Amino acid sequence: MEAKKIAKRFHHEINNQIRDREIRVIDPEGHMLGIMSRNEALDKAYDYDLDLVKISPHAKPPVCKILDYGKFRYEEVRKAKEAKKKQKTVLLKEIRMSVRVEEHDLDVKARNCIKFLKQGNRVKVSIRFRGREMAYTDRGKEVLNDFVNRVSEYGTVDRKPKLEGRNMSIFLTPKKVG
Repeated sequence: MEAKKIAKRFHHEINNQIRDREIRVIDPEGHMLGIMSRNEALDKAYDYDLDLVKISPHAKPPVCKILDYGKFRYEEVRKAKEAKKKQKTVLLKEIRMSVRVEEHDLDVKARNCIKFLKQGNRVKVSIRFRGREMAYTDRGKEVLNDFVNRVSEYGTVDRKPKLEGRNMSIFLTPKKVG
């Protein structure tokens, strides 16, 4: 199923699907044959017993190559799978606290944050102000700064404390190792 999704992204016009009058043609060895009509190019492809594939449709004139389309498509799908494997997905983890957070709770949340940062994830640390706590936003900044000091060995502040509605949040990114 995954291979089908990747393969759908690589749709190329082949043989009679190519509608351009003039195209630049490359032979199977990679040598430029020059600009010729579609019919001439198709005849050359049939001489080689291969397909004519439009490689670069936006070029002027479009570039087509004579090759084995099945093999070409297989290689493209394989390269895309490899690239996808090597991609690193960075998740955004969130840690929520209150202005009245206790010392032990802060330690536990800091340990969890360090664990997330070691895994290479970004962390959003937010404080929710309830009711009359909105009058103590400066206390919220102090709590966030204290939290940042606890995890500063493993992460850096991506965005300073910012008040958005009833929430104040900061973003931490993992420190680069090496």
